[in-house]
Amino acid sequence: MEILSHWQSFDFKVAAVVLIAYLLVDAMYAYYTLAVTRNKPVAAASVGATMHFLIAFGVLNYVQNYLYIIPLAVGSWFGTYFVVRYSLK
Repeated sequence: MEILSHWQSFDFKVAAVVLIAYLLVDAMYAYYTLAVTRNKPVAAASVGATMHFLIAFGVLNYVQNYLYIIPLAVGSWFGTYFVVRYSLK
């Protein structure tokens, strides 16, 4: 019955924001890694700080309802995929 209560409190608008936030987080993490390896300290530090802000947003949401981990993971996958895919060109 616990999953039923989580579904009842699940908000698709919040899920969409979590998905977008984590798409950005993983895109930023991939960019952060590239900036560090290319010795760009200002870019790496700026992206790192923004990334942690978005991570905190996601954590606050899935602590209340673990079903928000689903859009979190989907956003994470797409964020990394797009940055790695388009950084090769």
